[in-house]
Amino acid sequence: MSKSFAVAVFEGDGIGPEIMKPTVDLLANLRSDLAFEIVPAGAGHYAQSGESLPVASLTTARAADAILLSAMGLPDVRYPDGTEISPQIELRKELDLFAGVRPVRIATGQPTPLALAGGQSVDFVLIRESTEGLFYSQGKGDRRENEARETLRITRETSEKLFRFTFDLANQRKAAGRGPGRVTCVDKANVFAAFAFFREIFDAEAARHPDLVADHAYVDATALWMVEKPWVFDVLVTENMFGDILSDLGAGLMGGLGLAPSADIGEAHAVFQPCHGSAPDIAGQGKANPFAMILSAAMMLDWLGLKHDLPDMRADGDRLRQAVENAIEQRTCVTADLGGTAGTAEAAAAVAASL
Repeated sequence: MSKSFAVAVFEGDGIGPEIMKPTVDLLANLRSDLAFEIVPAGAGHYAQSGESLPVASLTTARAADAILLSAMGLPDVRYPDGTEISPQIELRKELDLFAGVRPVRIATGQPTPLALAGGQSVDFVLIRESTEGLFYSQGKGDRRENEARETLRITRETSEKLFRFTFDLANQRKAAGRGPGRVTCVDKANVFAAFAFFREIFDAEAARHPDLVADHAYVDATALWMVEKPWVFDVLVTENMFGDILSDLGAGLMGGLGLAPSADIGEAHAVFQPCHGSAPDIAGQGKANPFAMILSAAMMLDWLGLKHDLPDMRADGDRLRQAVENAIEQRTCVTADLGGTAGTAEAAAAVAASL
């Protein structure tokens, strides 16, 4: 008997439910072995119940084979300390999702502010550590009348797991012909002892992979090169805050957050979500771009297929990703953020038609 995979579905806030529904529909049509369960969480749920991530929802997520999470948070709903409602960050910590995977890929016909010369292509992956770094003290910062402090934390255990994951991914990309097998550690080791420590741990893991190229880059130089020559990158790995910033820069290269998928991956669990926010200003109007959510679902199929040795599931992930790229290239059913006039349903239907 074939295995059924439980997928916990966090519909999110604002446009979240609008982009989640067509994504689940596409997945259900592709795979009969996925069982979806909607679980409550988010800013809207917090406003009603006082809980942003109920214990029951966390329990369901922990028991699931994978987690799909839509855009979370609302600008006018916050915790008492003024910070935003962010269950996705709570999930990262609770499930030890140490590797934040942010693909940066410019497909044919995809809008981009870059002027790419003939033969140049952009297809790299940014990996941000997702449980510590400068996000470690989130919600616990020391704020006084004339001073505020946050803690940047780098641990050997988490960094070793992060770098093992990173080099494994670089090997997978090289084997698939997607990259040259190059891993770049992005840090600020020339200024901060914490990043010198981060780099030392990276170098120790790099020594175990003589078949791959390992190098370093300072974060400010990396930001410059992502604009000037992003085609030189393969796999980048960095601290949490640096990765948070650089991943949005990567989304800009791709044509916007509406095309930027992501995954937060640990040793036992993984969450797949779009990089963009909940856009409450267009919620309920059927205007939201579903592509980043759908591309995140494709990443889920990639991960499940690799984890459970199911080549057909990985192939379906590729099919879903290609269907989105086909819809973008055709330009007839893209949403306003991509220069089109299509609504959410039309954009999703174009993906379904390509499948």
